[in-house]
Amino acid sequence: MIRQLPAFLIIMSVVCSTAEAAVTRLQIDRREVVLNGKSFGAAGPYEKIVGKVHFALDPALPQNRGIVDLNLAPKNAKGLVEFSADFYLLKPVDPAMGNGRLFYEAGNRGTKRILPVFQEASNSADPTTAQEFGNGALMQQGFTLLWMGWQWDVPEGRMRMEIPIATNNGAPITGWVRGNFIPGANATSALIADRGHQPYPVVDPANAEHRLLVRTLPTDPPREIARATWRFTGPGTITLDRGFEPGLIYDVVYRARDPRVIGVGLSGTRDIVSFFKHATAAQGNPMPGLNTAIGWGVSQTGRFLRHFVYEGFNEDEQGRRVFDGLIDQVGGAGRGSFNHRFGQQSRDQLQHFNILYPVDMFPFSDADQLDPETGVTDGLLARATKSNTVPKFFHVLTDSEYFNRAGSLVHTDVTGTKDVPPPRTSRVYFIASAPHIVGAFPPAPFNDPDFVGRADMNPLVYTPVIRALFRSLDRWITEGIEPPASRYPRLSDGTLTAIDKSGWPRIPGYARPQNPMTTYRLDFGPDWSKGIVTKEPPEIGKPFVGRVPAVDGAGNDRAGIRLPEIEVPLATHTGWNYRRADIGAADRLASEIGSYLPLPRTRADRQKSGDTRPSIAERYKDADEYIGMILKAAVALVKDGFLLPEDLPGVIERAKTHYEWATR
Repeated sequence: MIRQLPAFLIIMSVVCSTAEAAVTRLQIDRREVVLNGKSFGAAGPYEKIVGKVHFALDPALPQNRGIVDLNLAPKNAKGLVEFSADFYLLKPVDPAMGNGRLFYEAGNRGTKRILPVFQEASNSADPTTAQEFGNGALMQQGFTLLWMGWQWDVPEGRMRMEIPIATNNGAPITGWVRGNFIPGANATSALIADRGHQPYPVVDPANAEHRLLVRTLPTDPPREIARATWRFTGPGTITLDRGFEPGLIYDVVYRARDPRVIGVGLSGTRDIVSFFKHATAAQGNPMPGLNTAIGWGVSQTGRFLRHFVYEGFNEDEQGRRVFDGLIDQVGGAGRGSFNHRFGQQSRDQLQHFNILYPVDMFPFSDADQLDPETGVTDGLLARATKSNTVPKFFHVLTDSEYFNRAGSLVHTDVTGTKDVPPPRTSRVYFIASAPHIVGAFPPAPFNDPDFVGRADMNPLVYTPVIRALFRSLDRWITEGIEPPASRYPRLSDGTLTAIDKSGWPRIPGYARPQNPMTTYRLDFGPDWSKGIVTKEPPEIGKPFVGRVPAVDGAGNDRAGIRLPEIEVPLATHTGWNYRRADIGAADRLASEIGSYLPLPRTRADRQKSGDTRPSIAERYKDADEYIGMILKAAVALVKDGFLLPEDLPGVIERAKTHYEWATR
């Protein structure tokens, strides 16, 4: 039996000997054999290695010059900027038993999701039990799995990066920071940072220049709240005497100090992946022999990977390609606050949450296109194309991104009048009627009190599609086998359209949102091109034009990857949900949650309610017919490459459970 090494032998540092390497040292704090040496097929036993990775960056290198404020960070005696980050590695004990492929997850706000999604494991920050490793699918294939913290401000207990602070020759730098929040209930206090993250320190909390603003809609002129009626009550909270009202949009604009050089989150991702791909055992690499890297990001980190490629970080310091393939899952058309002064990396931008942040910024598509308003031509892959480091790139969208994340701009021009097909190295896949955040089954409301929806959450499970797409990407990179063609709604065939032409059926109590999130050109001040914000809130300019998917008679999206439960429906599944009236702003969308709107059971039921959707009884004579149709739809998806054969039993079982529940 392979046993864990004694603790006194574990804590060690491995000095990396590559002269120009941005990774200078791996600090190994724990090294443990997984599941007492259980063998994962031909890959054999696995081990976890946990510790810190240390970096040193030369601000003068061309590959580092795009990092905002890097030249203002403290430097060591060699003129290099040092920092470190948590890392977590799962690898075959014997490197020679691996398949040569690294799978890197850019963790969403310091978390880990590879094992739950790709191995059907229970969620864990530090997997230890058999349930927390799941079915071992990736490990059976010999993949090396890697995570690294890339944010400084995540809540305690999550993976993080220790990011240097920029100064003006040692003197503190100050600037404007904006906190934004929308209460879900009456409250007298609120957090100024996003979702419990660490805020930038306030300069002189009592100063009269700090402002508290309120508005009803993002485009409304903000109203200023008298300075004497509110105050900072701690490092991350403010209090308003009369209290904050549910559903209203509040901005606290304050002068902060000590901006973090957050762009090193991008370079650190570049450098740790490059290290594991290229460094030898003699150079400190505990997993030598890796030759391929695939990156995966979800939501925030889907945007992070889009930003990573756009800013040229898929080229390492030696000019080599970093990621061979990337999966941007539900990142929408955005990028984010990942490389500017006083950037808040966690902030996103939705219709009624995190208002007016630099997230949905031109360009939106992989292919170059023109912004007629500015005259600028650009594309996400422009820098990677120039350096010959373009990765194979999958963009995965759900219905939610078209209503809350400007999703259509991934594959249309900015006027919403022309399709913009992805280049040959990219694919765009739309999972029809799927939500950004999958709900539990049986359907129930969202349990976050600030985002309770009017309808139950959409429980449509689409992780099997993600697993199939990962396999396709892996084979494309390693075997040259082309993946399935892009599948998404298009203007040219009418499956992408204006909201009033989308074909929404009559569903009592549920009109399709007529005002999805609109993405605007935002003016953050004259220094924005340098990565410095001087105008908060930003000035709102002209909108980019978004479109939405057209729907069928059941209210489900016509185009895209239609899962069996969409092809053979028992309900209308959407990526949007209205806010419940008691949390305010009832005509606005509730975060990124979807809706589950069950079909009428019988013809009489739908006629009584005025529902135009054919009922369950009109569609299927019994459970056997329903399951037969589900199986046919599932097999078709396997043939098309959007489901794996091993996932068929789970798809069928969920459909059986759904039918029994819907017809109970």
